[in-house]
Amino acid sequence: MTRHTLSVLVEDKPGVLARVASLFSRRGFNIESLAVGPTELPEVSRMTIVVNVDRLPLEQVTKQLNKLINVLKIVELEEDASVQREIMLVKVKANLDTRSHILETVQLFRAKVVDVSTDAVTIEATGAHDKLEALLRVLEPFGVTELVKSGLVAVGRGSRSISERTLRPVDRSA
Repeated sequence: MTRHTLSVLVEDKPGVLARVASLFSRRGFNIESLAVGPTELPEVSRMTIVVNVDRLPLEQVTKQLNKLINVLKIVELEEDASVQREIMLVKVKANLDTRSHILETVQLFRAKVVDVSTDAVTIEATGAHDKLEALLRVLEPFGVTELVKSGLVAVGRGSRSISERTLRPVDRSA
């Protein structure tokens, strides 16, 4: 199985997210990451979906997604041809002895401290999945007390984009 990142443009209407997610669920696929948000186009949302599947089943799901009435366009984003980022908030135990080492680690990873208390530090980090996992491995010995990560967001590199000019009616006859 390989990791695939799909960028799916959909009409911004109630129930679209549930229909897309249930399509993956019915096929027995686990969605590793799902992020949904507005785009530069009014009434259009972008779903960034990360799944770990073989190529053939993914093609079948993509064809089924194309048949959904509210799906406008689907593009698979290759890792080297796109910019992919996640955001992570992690709360770490921090006392007087460990705080300076934690702060050095935060600087090394170009992260930010967003909250400090007498016994904990909350860190915000943005970056590629591997970078965030590496930061987490370094922070774990201090005691991670809370962790939250966003879904992956991604956009193709360069001037190519999914925009109003590239949106075409979806061929639903296939």
